[in-house]
Amino acid sequence: MPLPSRLTTLSWACGAASVALSAASVQAANPAPFELSGPELRVTVTRGKDMLPIAQVPSLAEGDRLSVKADLPEDQGARFLLLSTFLRGATNPPPKDWVKAVETWKKKEKDNSLTLIVPKGARQMTLFLVPDTGGAEGAIVNAVRGKPGEFTRATQELNQASLDRSRLDAFMAAIRAQENIHPEYLRSVAPALAHSLSMKLNDECLSKVVELQANCLLENREQLVLADVHSSSIAETLTGAPTDLALQLSSTREAGYGFYSPYIGVVRDVAKIFGAFSSPEFDYLPTISVRRDASASLLLNKAPSFRKPKSVLVVGMPSIEADSPPRLRSTANGPICAARPGLVLPVEGAPLIYSTAYARDMMVKLTAGTGETIDLPVEARADRGGYVVKSSDPLPAAFKGTVKGHLYGYWGFERFNGPDFTLQLPGDAPWKVAGEVPALVIGRDNALTLTGDAPACVEGVALRQGDGAAQPLPWKVQGTDQLLLSLPLGERKPGDIRVEVKYQGVAAPLVVPLRAYVQASRLDRLSLHAGDDWAILSGQRLDQVAGVELSGMTLQPDGLVRDGSVDRLRLATKGGGAALQPGDRAIARVQLKDGRSVSLAARIEEARPRVTLIGKSVTPGPVDKGRPLQLSGEDLLPDDGRLVFSVRVDRGAAFRPDDVLEVASADGVKSVRPATRQSGPDVMVVTLDPAALAPDSGPLRFRLLRGDEMSDWQPLVTLARLPHIEGVSCDGQDCTIRGRDLFLIDAVDGTPGFEKPTLVAQGFTGSSLSVPTPKDGKLYIRLRDARDQAVVLKVG
Repeated sequence: MPLPSRLTTLSWACGAASVALSAASVQAANPAPFELSGPELRVTVTRGKDMLPIAQVPSLAEGDRLSVKADLPEDQGARFLLLSTFLRGATNPPPKDWVKAVETWKKKEKDNSLTLIVPKGARQMTLFLVPDTGGAEGAIVNAVRGKPGEFTRATQELNQASLDRSRLDAFMAAIRAQENIHPEYLRSVAPALAHSLSMKLNDECLSKVVELQANCLLENREQLVLADVHSSSIAETLTGAPTDLALQLSSTREAGYGFYSPYIGVVRDVAKIFGAFSSPEFDYLPTISVRRDASASLLLNKAPSFRKPKSVLVVGMPSIEADSPPRLRSTANGPICAARPGLVLPVEGAPLIYSTAYARDMMVKLTAGTGETIDLPVEARADRGGYVVKSSDPLPAAFKGTVKGHLYGYWGFERFNGPDFTLQLPGDAPWKVAGEVPALVIGRDNALTLTGDAPACVEGVALRQGDGAAQPLPWKVQGTDQLLLSLPLGERKPGDIRVEVKYQGVAAPLVVPLRAYVQASRLDRLSLHAGDDWAILSGQRLDQVAGVELSGMTLQPDGLVRDGSVDRLRLATKGGGAALQPGDRAIARVQLKDGRSVSLAARIEEARPRVTLIGKSVTPGPVDKGRPLQLSGEDLLPDDGRLVFSVRVDRGAAFRPDDVLEVASADGVKSVRPATRQSGPDVMVVTLDPAALAPDSGPLRFRLLRGDEMSDWQPLVTLARLPHIEGVSCDGQDCTIRGRDLFLIDAVDGTPGFEKPTLVAQGFTGSSLSVPTPKDGKLYIRLRDARDQAVVLKVG
C-alpha cells in the first residue's frame, strides 16, 4: 500500500526524490540513499550546427540529434542492452519505432551506441540499461506503451532529482574546500553558499569552534535542499497540474531562503509506478545522474541484480520543451566599483547557474560613456553570491566614471540575457559641492553633498584644517554621482577647511576646499495659528533652542528641519495657557541651551482650515473572466476600483472657490488632486481614480489646501493591488487557487482570524496556490498591501 504523501518524509542524502525499488521496498520506512556508483553514459546533443555535452543541455527540442553510449569498462562481465524511448504524454502511447536498442558489447561504434533524433510530438525521453536476456526489449516496449503516463511521471521526477543533487554536491564540495583551505572563513562563506544554492543553513554551526563547523553544516543532508522555483519549472509535469505529481510545497519556511524542495518534504513514491511492471524476469531500478561534460554518471540506491529478477536501470533525461533561461536579478545596492580586486556582479534567482553547466560562455559587456564596449569573461561563484569577472587586465582609458554592464551568455543552446549593472571606475575629474556652496557653520554638524565620477569607488573621506590631522568621515553613496557627508564642525575654528576624497587604488586624494564661518543664533519668526497645539520657529542655529514661553504656554522642540540656510524648528505645546485669538499679539521668550533667553514678537494667525470625513463608498472594478473577491468594508480600495467620499469644513465655515483637496500616499511620495463637487456650502464630494496614484499602494490620507495654508492630514482608505483569480478547485482536504499576480497575496486561511494561515513567499511567481479546504466555503485572503484587512473568495 503506498505511503501517504503528506505524512511521510524521506531520508535521502542527495536531497532528491524518494524512490523505492520493488513491492517489498515500497513498505520500507526509510528508503536507501542514492550513494552506489553505477555505470556511466556518454551523451552529446546536436542542434543545428552546435553540439553540446549533456551537462550543458537543460532541455531537448524536436529535431535534436543525440549520441548515447554506455561507457563500460573493457572487462565488463555482464552484457547490457542500451534502450531509449520517447514519450508523448500520459494518454498517448509512443509508436514502436520510438523505442531503439543497441548491444553495448559490440565492437563497432555504430553497433554499440544510439544515434537518435527527437521526433515531432515527443515530450519526454527515458533511457534503460537492461541485462542481456531474451525478450528484454519486448518487455520494456510493452511496459512503456502500456502505461506511458507512469514513465513520463517517473522520468520527470528523476530528472528533477538530478538537479537537486547537483545543488547539494556543489554545496558540500564548497564547504569541504573551504574547510581544507581557510576553515576560519566558513562563518562568512557558508551563508553566501546557502543563499546562492538555496540550501538550509544551520546558524548554530557557525557559533562552534572552527574545527567543528564544516561537519556540523553537512549534518542531516536529507534536510539541506530547499525548493528552487526555476529548476522545478524545468521539470514541470507534462500530464497536467503539478498536483498530479504531488508537488505541493512543504509548509515549513527555513532560513528565509525558500520552502523545502518538494522532493524532500513530500514522498516520491515511484516504487508503485515500477511495481506494476515487476515480473519474475525484471525489476525496475531508478537512478539519478550526475552530469559532467558528456558524462552522465548514474547513482543507485540499491545494488543491481544480475539474477532473476534482473535489474533494469531507468535513467531520466531532460524534458523535451522550450529552453527556459532563469530570470536572474541583480542584488546590487547602487553602483559597483569595478576597480576593486575580484569584481563580483551579485545575482540571485537561479541556483542552477552554480551547480550545473547550463549557463555557459557567460560574459559581461561594458559600455563606456563614449560608446566604446568591451566584453569580459565571468565565472559563477556560489561563495561570492554572483558572477566574478575573470579578467585582471587594465581597461582602456575610455572606461572611467560610470560604466554600464550587461550580463549575457547561453543557456543550453539559447541566448541568455542577464541583468544590467552600473559599474564605476575612478577618473581624474575633481569632486565638487552639489549646487550652491552652503554656509558651513562652526559649532554644529553640517550636511554636505559632493558630486564626482565614481562614488562607489571611494575608499575614504577625511576632514582636515590647516596642518592638523585628518579626521575620517562617514559617507553614503546617493545615486550614481553623489556622496552625502556630515561635517562635524562642533570643535572647529572659523577659516579654511578641506574635504579629502580618496579612491580605491589611487594614492593621492582629491581635495575639495571649503570655508567654515561663525554664526550666532538668529530668530526670524514664530508662526502660530489659532486653535493649533504646535508652532514653527524660523531662523538660524535653532538647535540651540531649549524651549519657548508664550502667554502661559510652554512650547518644546519637536523636530528641526534645515531649508537651505534657514532652520525651521517645530514646537509642540506642553500644558495650557491663555486662549489666543486670530490677530492677538504677544511676546515670546525663547530659552537657549546656554542659559540665555531672547525675546521675539509674535502674532497669532488665522485658524488653519479643518475638514471632517463624513462618508465614503468604494466601487470595485469589473471582474473579467475570473472569480470576484469580496471586500470586507469601505476601508479597502482596489487599484482598479473607484472611491467617492465627502468631507465637511468645520466651525460653520464654507468652502472657497480656490480650495483644493489633496490625496496622497502615507509616505507622501505621490499625491493627486481629484475632481470635486460641492453638495452645499460646507460639504464637498470627491471622486478618486486610484490609477492616478499608480504605482503607489498602502494607506492613503487627505487634507485641504487653502492658499498657503493646509489642514492636518487625515486617514482615508487603504489602496491595495488585487490578484486576478481565474478559478478555485477543491479535492478532498485541499483547494487550488489559480490566477495571476498571486505574489500580491500575503496569506490565505479558511477562517477570518487567520489561525493557521498558508503564507505566500515574497516574489512568488507561480500561477497556482495549494491551501486547505475551508469549512464554510470561504477563503480569506490577506493582501500584501493591506495586511490588517482581508478579502473573501468564495469556493465552489
